[in-house]
Amino acid sequence: MNGELTGRVVVVTGATSGIGLAAARAFVEKDAFVIGVGRSEDRNEKARETILGDFPNGRVEYFRADLASQAEVRELSKSITSFVAGKGFNHIDVLVNNAGGYLEKKQMTDDGIEKTFAVNHLAAFLLSNKLLPLLSSSDDGRVLTISSYSHFTTPLCLYRIVDPWPYIGLLAYKRSKLCNVLFTYELNRRSKHVTAFAVDPGLVNTSIASKGSKGISHWVWRARRKKGTPPEVPVQTILYLSSDKGIDTSRGYYFKNCTFKQPSQKAIREDLAADLWDLSCRLTGLNQANERS
Repeated sequence: MNGELTGRVVVVTGATSGIGLAAARAFVEKDAFVIGVGRSEDRNEKARETILGDFPNGRVEYFRADLASQAEVRELSKSITSFVAGKGFNHIDVLVNNAGGYLEKKQMTDDGIEKTFAVNHLAAFLLSNKLLPLLSSSDDGRVLTISSYSHFTTPLCLYRIVDPWPYIGLLAYKRSKLCNVLFTYELNRRSKHVTAFAVDPGLVNTSIASKGSKGISHWVWRARRKKGTPPEVPVQTILYLSSDKGIDTSRGYYFKNCTFKQPSQKAIREDLAADLWDLSCRLTGLNQANERS
């Protein structure tokens, strides 16, 4: 990496396990000021203690939020904004939208939205937009969203994505990962002051498909994940995209193993990205102040 992370302010969602915890730990090791987000106070405190056990002088705090709830995402953005101001910062340098999940059975949020779509896409969309003023105040703001190779070859019908029927867990997950890439490209079209990247972590040995499920997906993933890399492998790409000032974005913004990778053709369709942005604004109640430049 050619860049520096010392003193940079970094927010990582889903930071109590897997890629998120490994990323938070790596940022602290690089002397960044890290704000982790998790949905359990106990897991947040355990993660913080683990990191500080390795780096006693590290700067890391955790906030609790259930990202399935838009109200909690909004409250989280307010808490982060107040917190960084209290620490003397007027900016955030990096937002890592890592939180996500896979649900074998359909669940709806209190906002009336299918939960996989709500957590994997809408939460990242809403939090990024609410923190965009702080990210834009950085001299090199970055938004990283963890996507997946699974976004290839998946249909995307926006008029059915809020409450899909029939519900198939794998398709819901793949659609949400396609939305992550579409969001990344559209954010770059609309924002003049922030650079967004979609990160393909590859097959990683985490428990993403085992959380809250004891069905067939749990057992299939339990066997498959053993072939995956440790979370620290994709974290190297996260660090690279967060710090390096010489990244060539002329071909695009989808990266794996610190290298540009061509996403699916559907993932870079401007019309689909714009339609998804409009739908996301309506679902989250955001106005469309961030018009294309």
